[in-house]
Amino acid sequence: MPVLTRRSLLEGGPEPQLGLTFPTGFVWGAATSAYQIEGSATADGRSPSVWDTFCRTPGKVRNGDTGDVAADHYRRYAGDLDIMKELGLGSYRFSIAWPRIMPDGRGPVNQKGLDFYRRIVDGLHERGITPMATLYHWDTPQALQDEGGWENRDTAYRFAEYAAAVTAALGDAVPTWLTLNEPKTVVQNGYLNGGHAPGFTDPAKAYVVAHHLLLAHGLAVQAMRPNLDTARIGPAPNLHPCYPADDSPEAAAQTLLMDGLENRLYLDPIFKGEYPADALEAIDAMSPMAKYVQDQDLKIISSPIDLLAVQYYTPIYVAATGETVQKHPLTEAFWQQIYPQGLTDILVRVKEDYGDVPLSITENGLPCGDVLDATGKVDDSARVEFLRDHFAAAHAAIEAGVNLESYHVWSFMDNFEWQEGFEQRWGLIYVDYESQQRIAKRSALYYADVIATNTV
Repeated sequence: MPVLTRRSLLEGGPEPQLGLTFPTGFVWGAATSAYQIEGSATADGRSPSVWDTFCRTPGKVRNGDTGDVAADHYRRYAGDLDIMKELGLGSYRFSIAWPRIMPDGRGPVNQKGLDFYRRIVDGLHERGITPMATLYHWDTPQALQDEGGWENRDTAYRFAEYAAAVTAALGDAVPTWLTLNEPKTVVQNGYLNGGHAPGFTDPAKAYVVAHHLLLAHGLAVQAMRPNLDTARIGPAPNLHPCYPADDSPEAAAQTLLMDGLENRLYLDPIFKGEYPADALEAIDAMSPMAKYVQDQDLKIISSPIDLLAVQYYTPIYVAATGETVQKHPLTEAFWQQIYPQGLTDILVRVKEDYGDVPLSITENGLPCGDVLDATGKVDDSARVEFLRDHFAAAHAAIEAGVNLESYHVWSFMDNFEWQEGFEQRWGLIYVDYESQQRIAKRSALYYADVIATNTV
């Protein structure tokens, strides 16, 4: 049964448009990640990841939720791909679960795991949707965590072996390969504040992990190249434009440092082959990271890439004290301020600082209290407004000369939202977790119209 229908969430007619037409060939997509939607946590040889372990640690995840079933996408993927086709998606960004491919974190390859992603890729092509695959979306195999995880330099080499194995199997059938999803989030949430797996609060470890993640990216780029003729490779960092909270010189100085730790720490090594000096100075007071940087590491990290995937959710405002402050309305996510101009600013800034690299927005969205009403509809008008304003911000960046190729809404459907469990819903498609029924929200219908007309 079709999920999308215009009958009557929109009785008053189509959502109003701003009259902004995107360039011919601009691609509209949506994104998910493996642990958040797949479920089938022990099926077909998959081993535990750090998130399986974290979810079973009392008090770590709201309501004790886990990704054991999630949206059951592992078993229901064909129907989900049909919904993507109905929506009109031109691109689908998904992630590949390392523990499905290499249950021990290293070879041999689990063929049943590879076969699942082959079915995904083939199914997308059959429906006229372009696959975009992320190799690491936080689900480190627990077997490697038991050996030190990302604190252990060897994990970077194991990741490169995994990346090589997956691209040897799927190759150019996936036109865009993304190495790491939001390495900064792993560092900050997994090792600084402990809110994500593996749950540490240790700055000394955190920035060693940052270096090893970046090294893993560079090693993977090198390992993947021989397996690809036309497919492109890039990382997927989350970038936060940083602004001073007031006009004081102290706030300006603190904002520059915050930018170093939030953005340049992850971009400069990839694009310039060096760490930003101000960030390194601040890190030296917290972590022995510099001692872990070996000869040739930065050359490896700066292996040429083909595109940059940008994930934007919120700006950061920095006071003279170095503390962050709120300037704009918050979403259900306590950390997310709604500021569409920040998307324009960060995209333009990337172009100015790092050149005319092709850019793709690979995540942008919000949770907004979605409720299935008595008539079986979800009227998430706040998400429609949010998306419209951010689409307009992306259009402004294009008008400013940014080489922006595509836009992927986070997320395609409701899913397991990390430490928030199933409390927050970020999807275009509502998932009834008891029945696993999929229901198009108002935002899905709006997005389908945007895609069909290429106009906001």
